[in-house]
Amino acid sequence: MKRWVIVAAILVIGAWLLGMWLLPGAFSAKRKPTELEIAMARFLRHWATPVDYRHAVNPIPLSPEVLREARHHFADHCAICHANDGSGKTAMGPNFYPPVPDLRQDAIQSMSDGELFYVIHFGIAFTGMPAWGSSSPEKDLESWKLVHFIRHLPQITQEELDDMKRYNPISRQELEEQLAIERFLAGEDIQLPTEHGHSH
Repeated sequence: MKRWVIVAAILVIGAWLLGMWLLPGAFSAKRKPTELEIAMARFLRHWATPVDYRHAVNPIPLSPEVLREARHHFADHCAICHANDGSGKTAMGPNFYPPVPDLRQDAIQSMSDGELFYVIHFGIAFTGMPAWGSSSPEKDLESWKLVHFIRHLPQITQEELDDMKRYNPISRQELEEQLAIERFLAGEDIQLPTEHGHSH
């Protein structure tokens, strides 16, 4: 009986969301999701996660080394959308539909380890969250390490945030400036770029 109630609820919510999406302007990523949409989407995501994953326990023991590896991985792969501190306050984060969530909030932190892993490994369809798992779930230890880091985000220190900056991807302009400085220090007669991109 419980299973049929869940199926019926999912069908009703799905029909409601479909109706919302068919309204004029509904496909605009600039539209802010309503609280009801957010709650329903989280409900659907939770029940769409296989039970085995919902109850899965992180197989990677937490250690300073694991947390350091995950921190660097997050800075290189995830921070462009989520920000180093997990706030989602980046150039891209607010422009997704739905906007990139603050990973420090209770709505994320209350998810089980298995649910967090499932989202990282498989992604979420119709959002900006890609599927990062390139191997089979059983071999994807990197995503389990990221789960530890997400759990740590509410307590992240300024020292850790400063360390992460070294692992953030750099833009083409920053790369060219870096290479120009290296060539200058190597003795080449070139003009160095200024802070505003002009040579001097």
